Amino acid sequence: MIIEVLKHSIMITVFVIVMMIVIEFINVQSKGNWNAYLKKSSWLQIIIAGILGIFPGCLGSFAAVSLYVHNVINFAALVTVMIATSGDEIFIMFAMMPDTTIKLVIIIFVIAVISGFIINFFTKKNYMSAQHKEHDKLKNDEAVCSCYKPSLIILQLKKISFPRSLMLIGVSLFITFLISGDIGPENWGWEKITFLIISSIGGFIVLTTTDHFLLEHIWKHVIKKHMLKMFLWTFGAFLLIHLLEDYIDVNQWIENNILAVLLIAVLVGIIPESGPHIVFISLFISGAIPFSVLLANSIVQDGHGAIPLLAESQKSFVLMKLVNVAIGLLVGGALYFVGL
Repeated sequence: MIIEVLKHSIMITVFVIVMMIVIEFINVQSKGNWNAYLKKSSWLQIIIAGILGIFPGCLGSFAAVSLYVHNVINFAALVTVMIATSGDEIFIMFAMMPDTTIKLVIIIFVIAVISGFIINFFTKKNYMSAQHKEHDKLKNDEAVCSCYKPSLIILQLKKISFPRSLMLIGVSLFITFLISGDIGPENWGWEKITFLIISSIGGFIVLTTTDHFLLEHIWKHVIKKHMLKMFLWTFGAFLLIHLLEDYIDVNQWIENNILAVLLIAVLVGIIPESGPHIVFISLFISGAIPFSVLLANSIVQDGHGAIPLLAESQKSFVLMKLVNVAIGLLVGGALYFVGL
């Protein structure tokens, strides 16, 4: 169990860190122009967040967390993507009930976008801002810093620094284990290919970027400030979840409390993991619970897409979950009482 938790934690941590490096690279190389319009347009943030959320699996939510950490999207967009995300359970639903799943995805997307616009009306804040003042100062570098100078690549490799060597070894090992199936999805599919492409892009950036960008933006900001914290939070969360599942029979608990099944579905949705929510898919397919309960659980749960957020900002995680719980109870309860 520990080995599996460790592998899963490494996979998520590396993917999110590489996404942060890619965003950092694009931001500096374009002098911040690529996301300028997105930052100014909160409605566009919400639409893009909704689209990221309905992508199968958790890659869309991982990418959104990286954007949120970099202050590119606001809290309303963060809530939008987490409502729209159904984690790895979406693969199971598509395999077992494709027609219902398509309807569910469309409904969740609409709910997520509408909720995002409502939240955006009250607040356009990003709760990561106070935690990233030092990084904001790095943006002053963007006018003079170039993170890609081909003429320097050979010279930098001849005099390779310790941080660059360490990161290149780390990325190479991750890609090797990813290809072999020791880390990440065992079978080749779009999710594994996406992991491979993103990690390869990250490796290329580490290999070719300037010493200044590597040290100031990647090593000091992304690696030293985020990587260990993100891994420990991810590992701890997965380990706790596995320990709880060993002692709690979730199926039996729900079957013995059918009148409270909607509330239970919402509360279980708080768990930042793909797995416990499969029980509601099974109950729905067997006819034991109505569509409203499955929908409420899908609104609140986001697979393990929110675990990187938990590592970066516990305040944002708690606020996001509170909002999603309220929306899940409101929508699920309304449909439940009309007989859906």
